[in-house]
Amino acid sequence: MTAAPTSTAALAALDDLLADAERLDAASPLAHVRDRFELPEGLVYLDGNSLGALPRAVPDAVADVVRRQWGSQLIASWNDEDWWGAQVRVGDQVGLLVGAAAGQTVVTDSTSVNLFKTVVGAARLRPGRRVVLIDPDSFPTDLYVTDAAARLADLDVRRVHPRDAVAAIAEVGDDLALASYSQVDYRTGEQWDLVSITEAAHAVGALACWDLCHSAGAMEVGLDEGGADLAVGCGYKYLNGGPGAPAFLYVAERHLADFDQPLSGWHGHARPFEMGGTFEPAPGITRGRVGTPPLVSLLALEAALTAFEGLTPAAVREQSLSVTALFISALDAAGVLGDDLTLATPREPERRGSQVSLRHPQAFAVVQALIARGVVGDFRESDIVRLGFAPLYVTHVDAVTAARHLVEVLDGREFERDEFNRRGAVT
Repeated sequence: MTAAPTSTAALAALDDLLADAERLDAASPLAHVRDRFELPEGLVYLDGNSLGALPRAVPDAVADVVRRQWGSQLIASWNDEDWWGAQVRVGDQVGLLVGAAAGQTVVTDSTSVNLFKTVVGAARLRPGRRVVLIDPDSFPTDLYVTDAAARLADLDVRRVHPRDAVAAIAEVGDDLALASYSQVDYRTGEQWDLVSITEAAHAVGALACWDLCHSAGAMEVGLDEGGADLAVGCGYKYLNGGPGAPAFLYVAERHLADFDQPLSGWHGHARPFEMGGTFEPAPGITRGRVGTPPLVSLLALEAALTAFEGLTPAAVREQSLSVTALFISALDAAGVLGDDLTLATPREPERRGSQVSLRHPQAFAVVQALIARGVVGDFRESDIVRLGFAPLYVTHVDAVTAARHLVEVLDGREFERDEFNRRGAVT
């Protein structure tokens, strides 16, 4: 297949933006942070919203855990290396990134398991109320787990889009137990208003839970300031904890004494080593724990979080908005947005997470063609090209480079090639 030539005007516009990108990168307060990551030379990695890049601190930390802490010290490391306290210690580090004061966040289990805890726990905090609201476009695990928890807790799950949530909350009134929403839509990258939905829930005496999988580590969250009651999130996206990294659970301090989560494991017991036969929840966030954590993964996440040292969530957010805005500007300058390629992510900064999603009829093949060119994004059904701009290591130059490759994929109709239309088990 002979590729159609990209227009001279489009290339010139992108060349101009590339010069701007170099200046922006040189002036960025985060310019030095990319060096904290292992990234293959020449690769533009725009899939950190699915699996974060490897922080350089992680391999040595994991080697130490395996060879010294486990290999030499063995079981003594539970005390000598404070393995026992790691879930709360690392939880407090995550808390700094999501606007939570110490003692309210614990790293434990998976997002799915933690969401189950919050739905049942919210029902127990608001007895007699039967309704849970959730976004119909939530990540599927949120929908599945919420429905399963609701069956056990005798709750009525109603699927209401975030743009309609405030009105729906007022309509349900004192029968509402929980409004459970994602801060950022995983497909489109649209950011929803944590404060407005939380305040609406509180106005009728209900609770608000937030899924932070696509916001923690990439933007300001402000759980305490925003009045959130509960939150969950994963460790392997913008937090860069590695594949299968444990997730986190947040419970606002005002609820901790009464938070009765349904998975009563011995690590959440007030006196676990008394080995008693009756469960007594630990005081504080420790009650959110269940069983023995995956220590290697947990301590890998702890090392990964050192990539955020010296950074504020505000500075991270500023970089995210700057890079995503430049990418959108590059698409505008190249003139590729139109009938086949459209923005799914809002242009308004206050409505945008740290990704840019595009709609295209052949989105899967477009993503595969980009990957073949060294620009790694991902595909989401049914027509989403999803590009994540992890602000710690994705640069302005990366943004313009990715835009140029996308222009060439579209102009050359590379997405029509057979090899880019074959699907593997993971898409």
